[in-house]
Amino acid sequence: MNSWFGLKIQDSNFLYVYRHFDGLIYIIPAKTLYQFNLLEKFGPYISLPANYFAAHLPFYPILIRLFAPVFGYLKSMIAVNLLATMALGCLFYFFIKYFKLSQKPLLLTVIFLFLPRFLVVRSVGAPESLFMFLILLSILFFEKEKYLLAGIFGGLATATKTPGILLLAAYLLVFLEKIIREKKFKWQWLNIVFIPLGLLAVFVFYWKQFGDFLAYFHSGDNIHLVFPFSVFNFQKNWVGTAWLEDIIFYFFLYLLTIFNLNKTRYRSFFYFTLVFFTATIFVQHRDIARYSLPLWPLACIAFEKFFTSKKFLTVFLILLPGIYLFAWNFLLYNVMPIADWLPFL
Repeated sequence: MNSWFGLKIQDSNFLYVYRHFDGLIYIIPAKTLYQFNLLEKFGPYISLPANYFAAHLPFYPILIRLFAPVFGYLKSMIAVNLLATMALGCLFYFFIKYFKLSQKPLLLTVIFLFLPRFLVVRSVGAPESLFMFLILLSILFFEKEKYLLAGIFGGLATATKTPGILLLAAYLLVFLEKIIREKKFKWQWLNIVFIPLGLLAVFVFYWKQFGDFLAYFHSGDNIHLVFPFSVFNFQKNWVGTAWLEDIIFYFFLYLLTIFNLNKTRYRSFFYFTLVFFTATIFVQHRDIARYSLPLWPLACIAFEKFFTSKKFLTVFLILLPGIYLFAWNFLLYNVMPIADWLPFL
């Protein structure tokens, strides 16, 4: 269609979905596996230096490459995300049922899937659904005391996005609490070493492909950790606006989540939220809503009685058209200017 209630869609087509930041950027490493010489060949078509792609970690591109013979790279970029989102939704539902966290797990799962920013991210080329799936799976196995699986899936999360390393800090805090309370140490805990090994594997892979072990840190302005609440600076490149009051509400929600989870017997819920929120308030980037997405499932758990109440469901249904309008508006706005599609086919 060419418009939605006055929102005009010029040359309406599926290319808007393909062009959404940063999906297409993952296709280049998927096609080249970060081989520097091959990346250089894309120079005439892409105005990004080859080392910039090191900021986009390899697990999502590898999955795109695996599905590409079936779907092609563009559709594979979307298919992997949609499959990861379906897996995440099913896992979240099982997670709620397994730990008996809500009497309305299906309704809570629906609410979980419709956070406005998440609705956009799970519909385009993006690694967030995969990242959240791996984090939640790692936490599930951690609470089941299957530390080897928790470490392996945590390592895969770290190979998807670098904040996955925060799982290690959260688990170490759980172990420290257990040592203080129970005065004992379990050798099985050492299996969480696979979390930093996931990141180490990425760096070794970059060293082999780029000839630079620290290529991630040399990929440009992609590390946005500065100081607490540094996002509130319109003069910075990745902020660029003073209209930031929505970020305050995200900080309120997730800080309240920490306090609500403080007394839970599932200590990894609390410590992961604490560690990830602490890191998030250091992020100097306008898109805090996306950076903080791994906190969203824990917030749904912390406030499940509110999110599954009749009054919230009524408000949710009234606002659902607005959520979709937000998503369509965002999809039309946050797109990459592509002059030549050849590198992505």
